[in-house]
Amino acid sequence: MASQSQGIQQLLQAEKRAAEKVADARKRKARRLKQAKEEAQMEVEQYRREREQEFQSKQQAAMGSQGNLSAEVEQATRRQVQGMQSSQQRNRERVLAQLLGMVFDVRPQVHPNYRITA
Repeated sequence: MASQSQGIQQLLQAEKRAAEKVADARKRKARRLKQAKEEAQMEVEQYRREREQEFQSKQQAAMGSQGNLSAEVEQATRRQVQGMQSSQQRNRERVLAQLLGMVFDVRPQVHPNYRITA
């Protein structure tokens, strides 16, 4: 009987060690999964940063040339406005005299379509 209880005790101890090994294996597996998840997250974050940096550099290149175009367009517009203002200053008196001449120099005449009926 002592050998039977001793055998049962050995079986219980073996079962306990097996359960501990299974629990340790589960913990190691959970740690490995967590570590793999963290590594994957770090890789994703690094990839995202690289792509963001690439996007920023391309955007900067595009905006830089666009900013240059914007400055050129603004400069051309200023030149045109300046040209119009100088033209206006040069021709102001002549146009004003012509306009006043048309307004004040009224020559009354009968319209060609007018019929005298009597």
